[in-house]
Amino acid sequence: MKFRELPSVDKILLNNDIKPLLEQYSRAWVTSIIRVVLQAARLDISNGSEPLTLDQIVQLVYEKCIELVCVRPMKVINTTGVIIHTNLGRSPLSQDALDAMESSGKGYGDLEFDIKEGKRGSRDTYILDLLKYLTGAESGLIVNNNAAAMLLGLTVFAQGKNVVISRSESVEIGGGFRVPDVIEQSGVRIKEVGTTNRTFIKDYENAIDEQTVAIVKIHPSNFKVMGFTASPDLPELVEFAHKRELLVMHDIGSGCLLDVTRFGLAYEPLPIDSVKAGVDLVFFSGDKLLGGPQAGIIVGKKSLINRMASHPMARALRMDKTRLAALHATLNHYIKGDVLEKIPIWRMITATSIDIKNRAIRWKNIIGDVATVKSAYSTIGGGSLPGETLETWVVAINCSGFKGGAEAMSCLLRRQDPPILARIEQEQILLDPRTVDKHEEDTLISVIKDVING
Repeated sequence: MKFRELPSVDKILLNNDIKPLLEQYSRAWVTSIIRVVLQAARLDISNGSEPLTLDQIVQLVYEKCIELVCVRPMKVINTTGVIIHTNLGRSPLSQDALDAMESSGKGYGDLEFDIKEGKRGSRDTYILDLLKYLTGAESGLIVNNNAAAMLLGLTVFAQGKNVVISRSESVEIGGGFRVPDVIEQSGVRIKEVGTTNRTFIKDYENAIDEQTVAIVKIHPSNFKVMGFTASPDLPELVEFAHKRELLVMHDIGSGCLLDVTRFGLAYEPLPIDSVKAGVDLVFFSGDKLLGGPQAGIIVGKKSLINRMASHPMARALRMDKTRLAALHATLNHYIKGDVLEKIPIWRMITATSIDIKNRAIRWKNIIGDVATVKSAYSTIGGGSLPGETLETWVVAINCSGFKGGAEAMSCLLRRQDPPILARIEQEQILLDPRTVDKHEEDTLISVIKDVING
């Protein structure tokens, strides 16, 4: 049998190329990786492949060890022009937020201790003061993501009851997760009303019965319905609901705290607008247009927030100390008024065309004749401001002379250290400076040149 041609575990362990792994990692760990590789090799032989040589197996063991111990998520350079890239961790953090995370994680802290009083405190206390100021709400609560925020709210106030939602807002939020599925996990029954493009107050009225406790409104953040559309204004919907003693819960998604229309973008719902309209509970994310860490932020009526905070599920969904510190530091930027300078996504969104073009020209001049500069568009991403684009300038690399074309170059760029993610258009690799921090430029250009020059 060809299985016998495979080297033994002991023989592989004695190989000189394995010694560096044994010096860095435990013998038991390396041995377990060798067995995994040998098992895969036996399976390949069973499927008709030739046995691997000792050198090939050693190489696979080495690669597997390094791959598994490499700290993840690993840093990548994003040249796609998608600012809040869901697959790349959404919003990069400000330096202040990173410093706060490091300081909080290094040792002990006053997470749940009141320094002044010398007794147990609340982990959300200081952040809540900032949130109340920035949103106008009576109180707030922080959980680990926005889906958790909605799940908690519905569990506390609507479990076993009915909620009404417009059919146009019964959306899928990415990764196959659908809002109705999330809602139903809280033990709530959903009544969808209206049509995909038109919903009226009378539709809500016709759906309400003695089991209805809330109207849920969800901002369709990752798509846009245009043309023949209709939906009640938020204040009108709130007035209608409160007259019938129903709660209004509003998931606004992006958590934007700035009026983006001043940057030439379409209106994005603000928490403060929902609070002013009288919404009872407002849910939003921390890592989208807010520009902070992953978080689910709930603001609204104090009596309702207190009930949520005391529910057992709130403990299961709470934030850890490092992300709380990062969120606090992020909110401080809004208090200080230095958001556009300090929060990376807002630096990217507000970057001027001339600055981006000058950076693109510099990159092109260094990369060489295979590169040209041309106009293009960046997108916001992250399920925020659907359909909105920003004019930009990109470096386009002609891949006609590269073996395998643009796909092969893109694949090779992803295998670099750090990996580089770009977009492909008409057999060209496009590099958008908008989503590349200036301190990443030299590394990016060096890697690009190495890949082009083989």
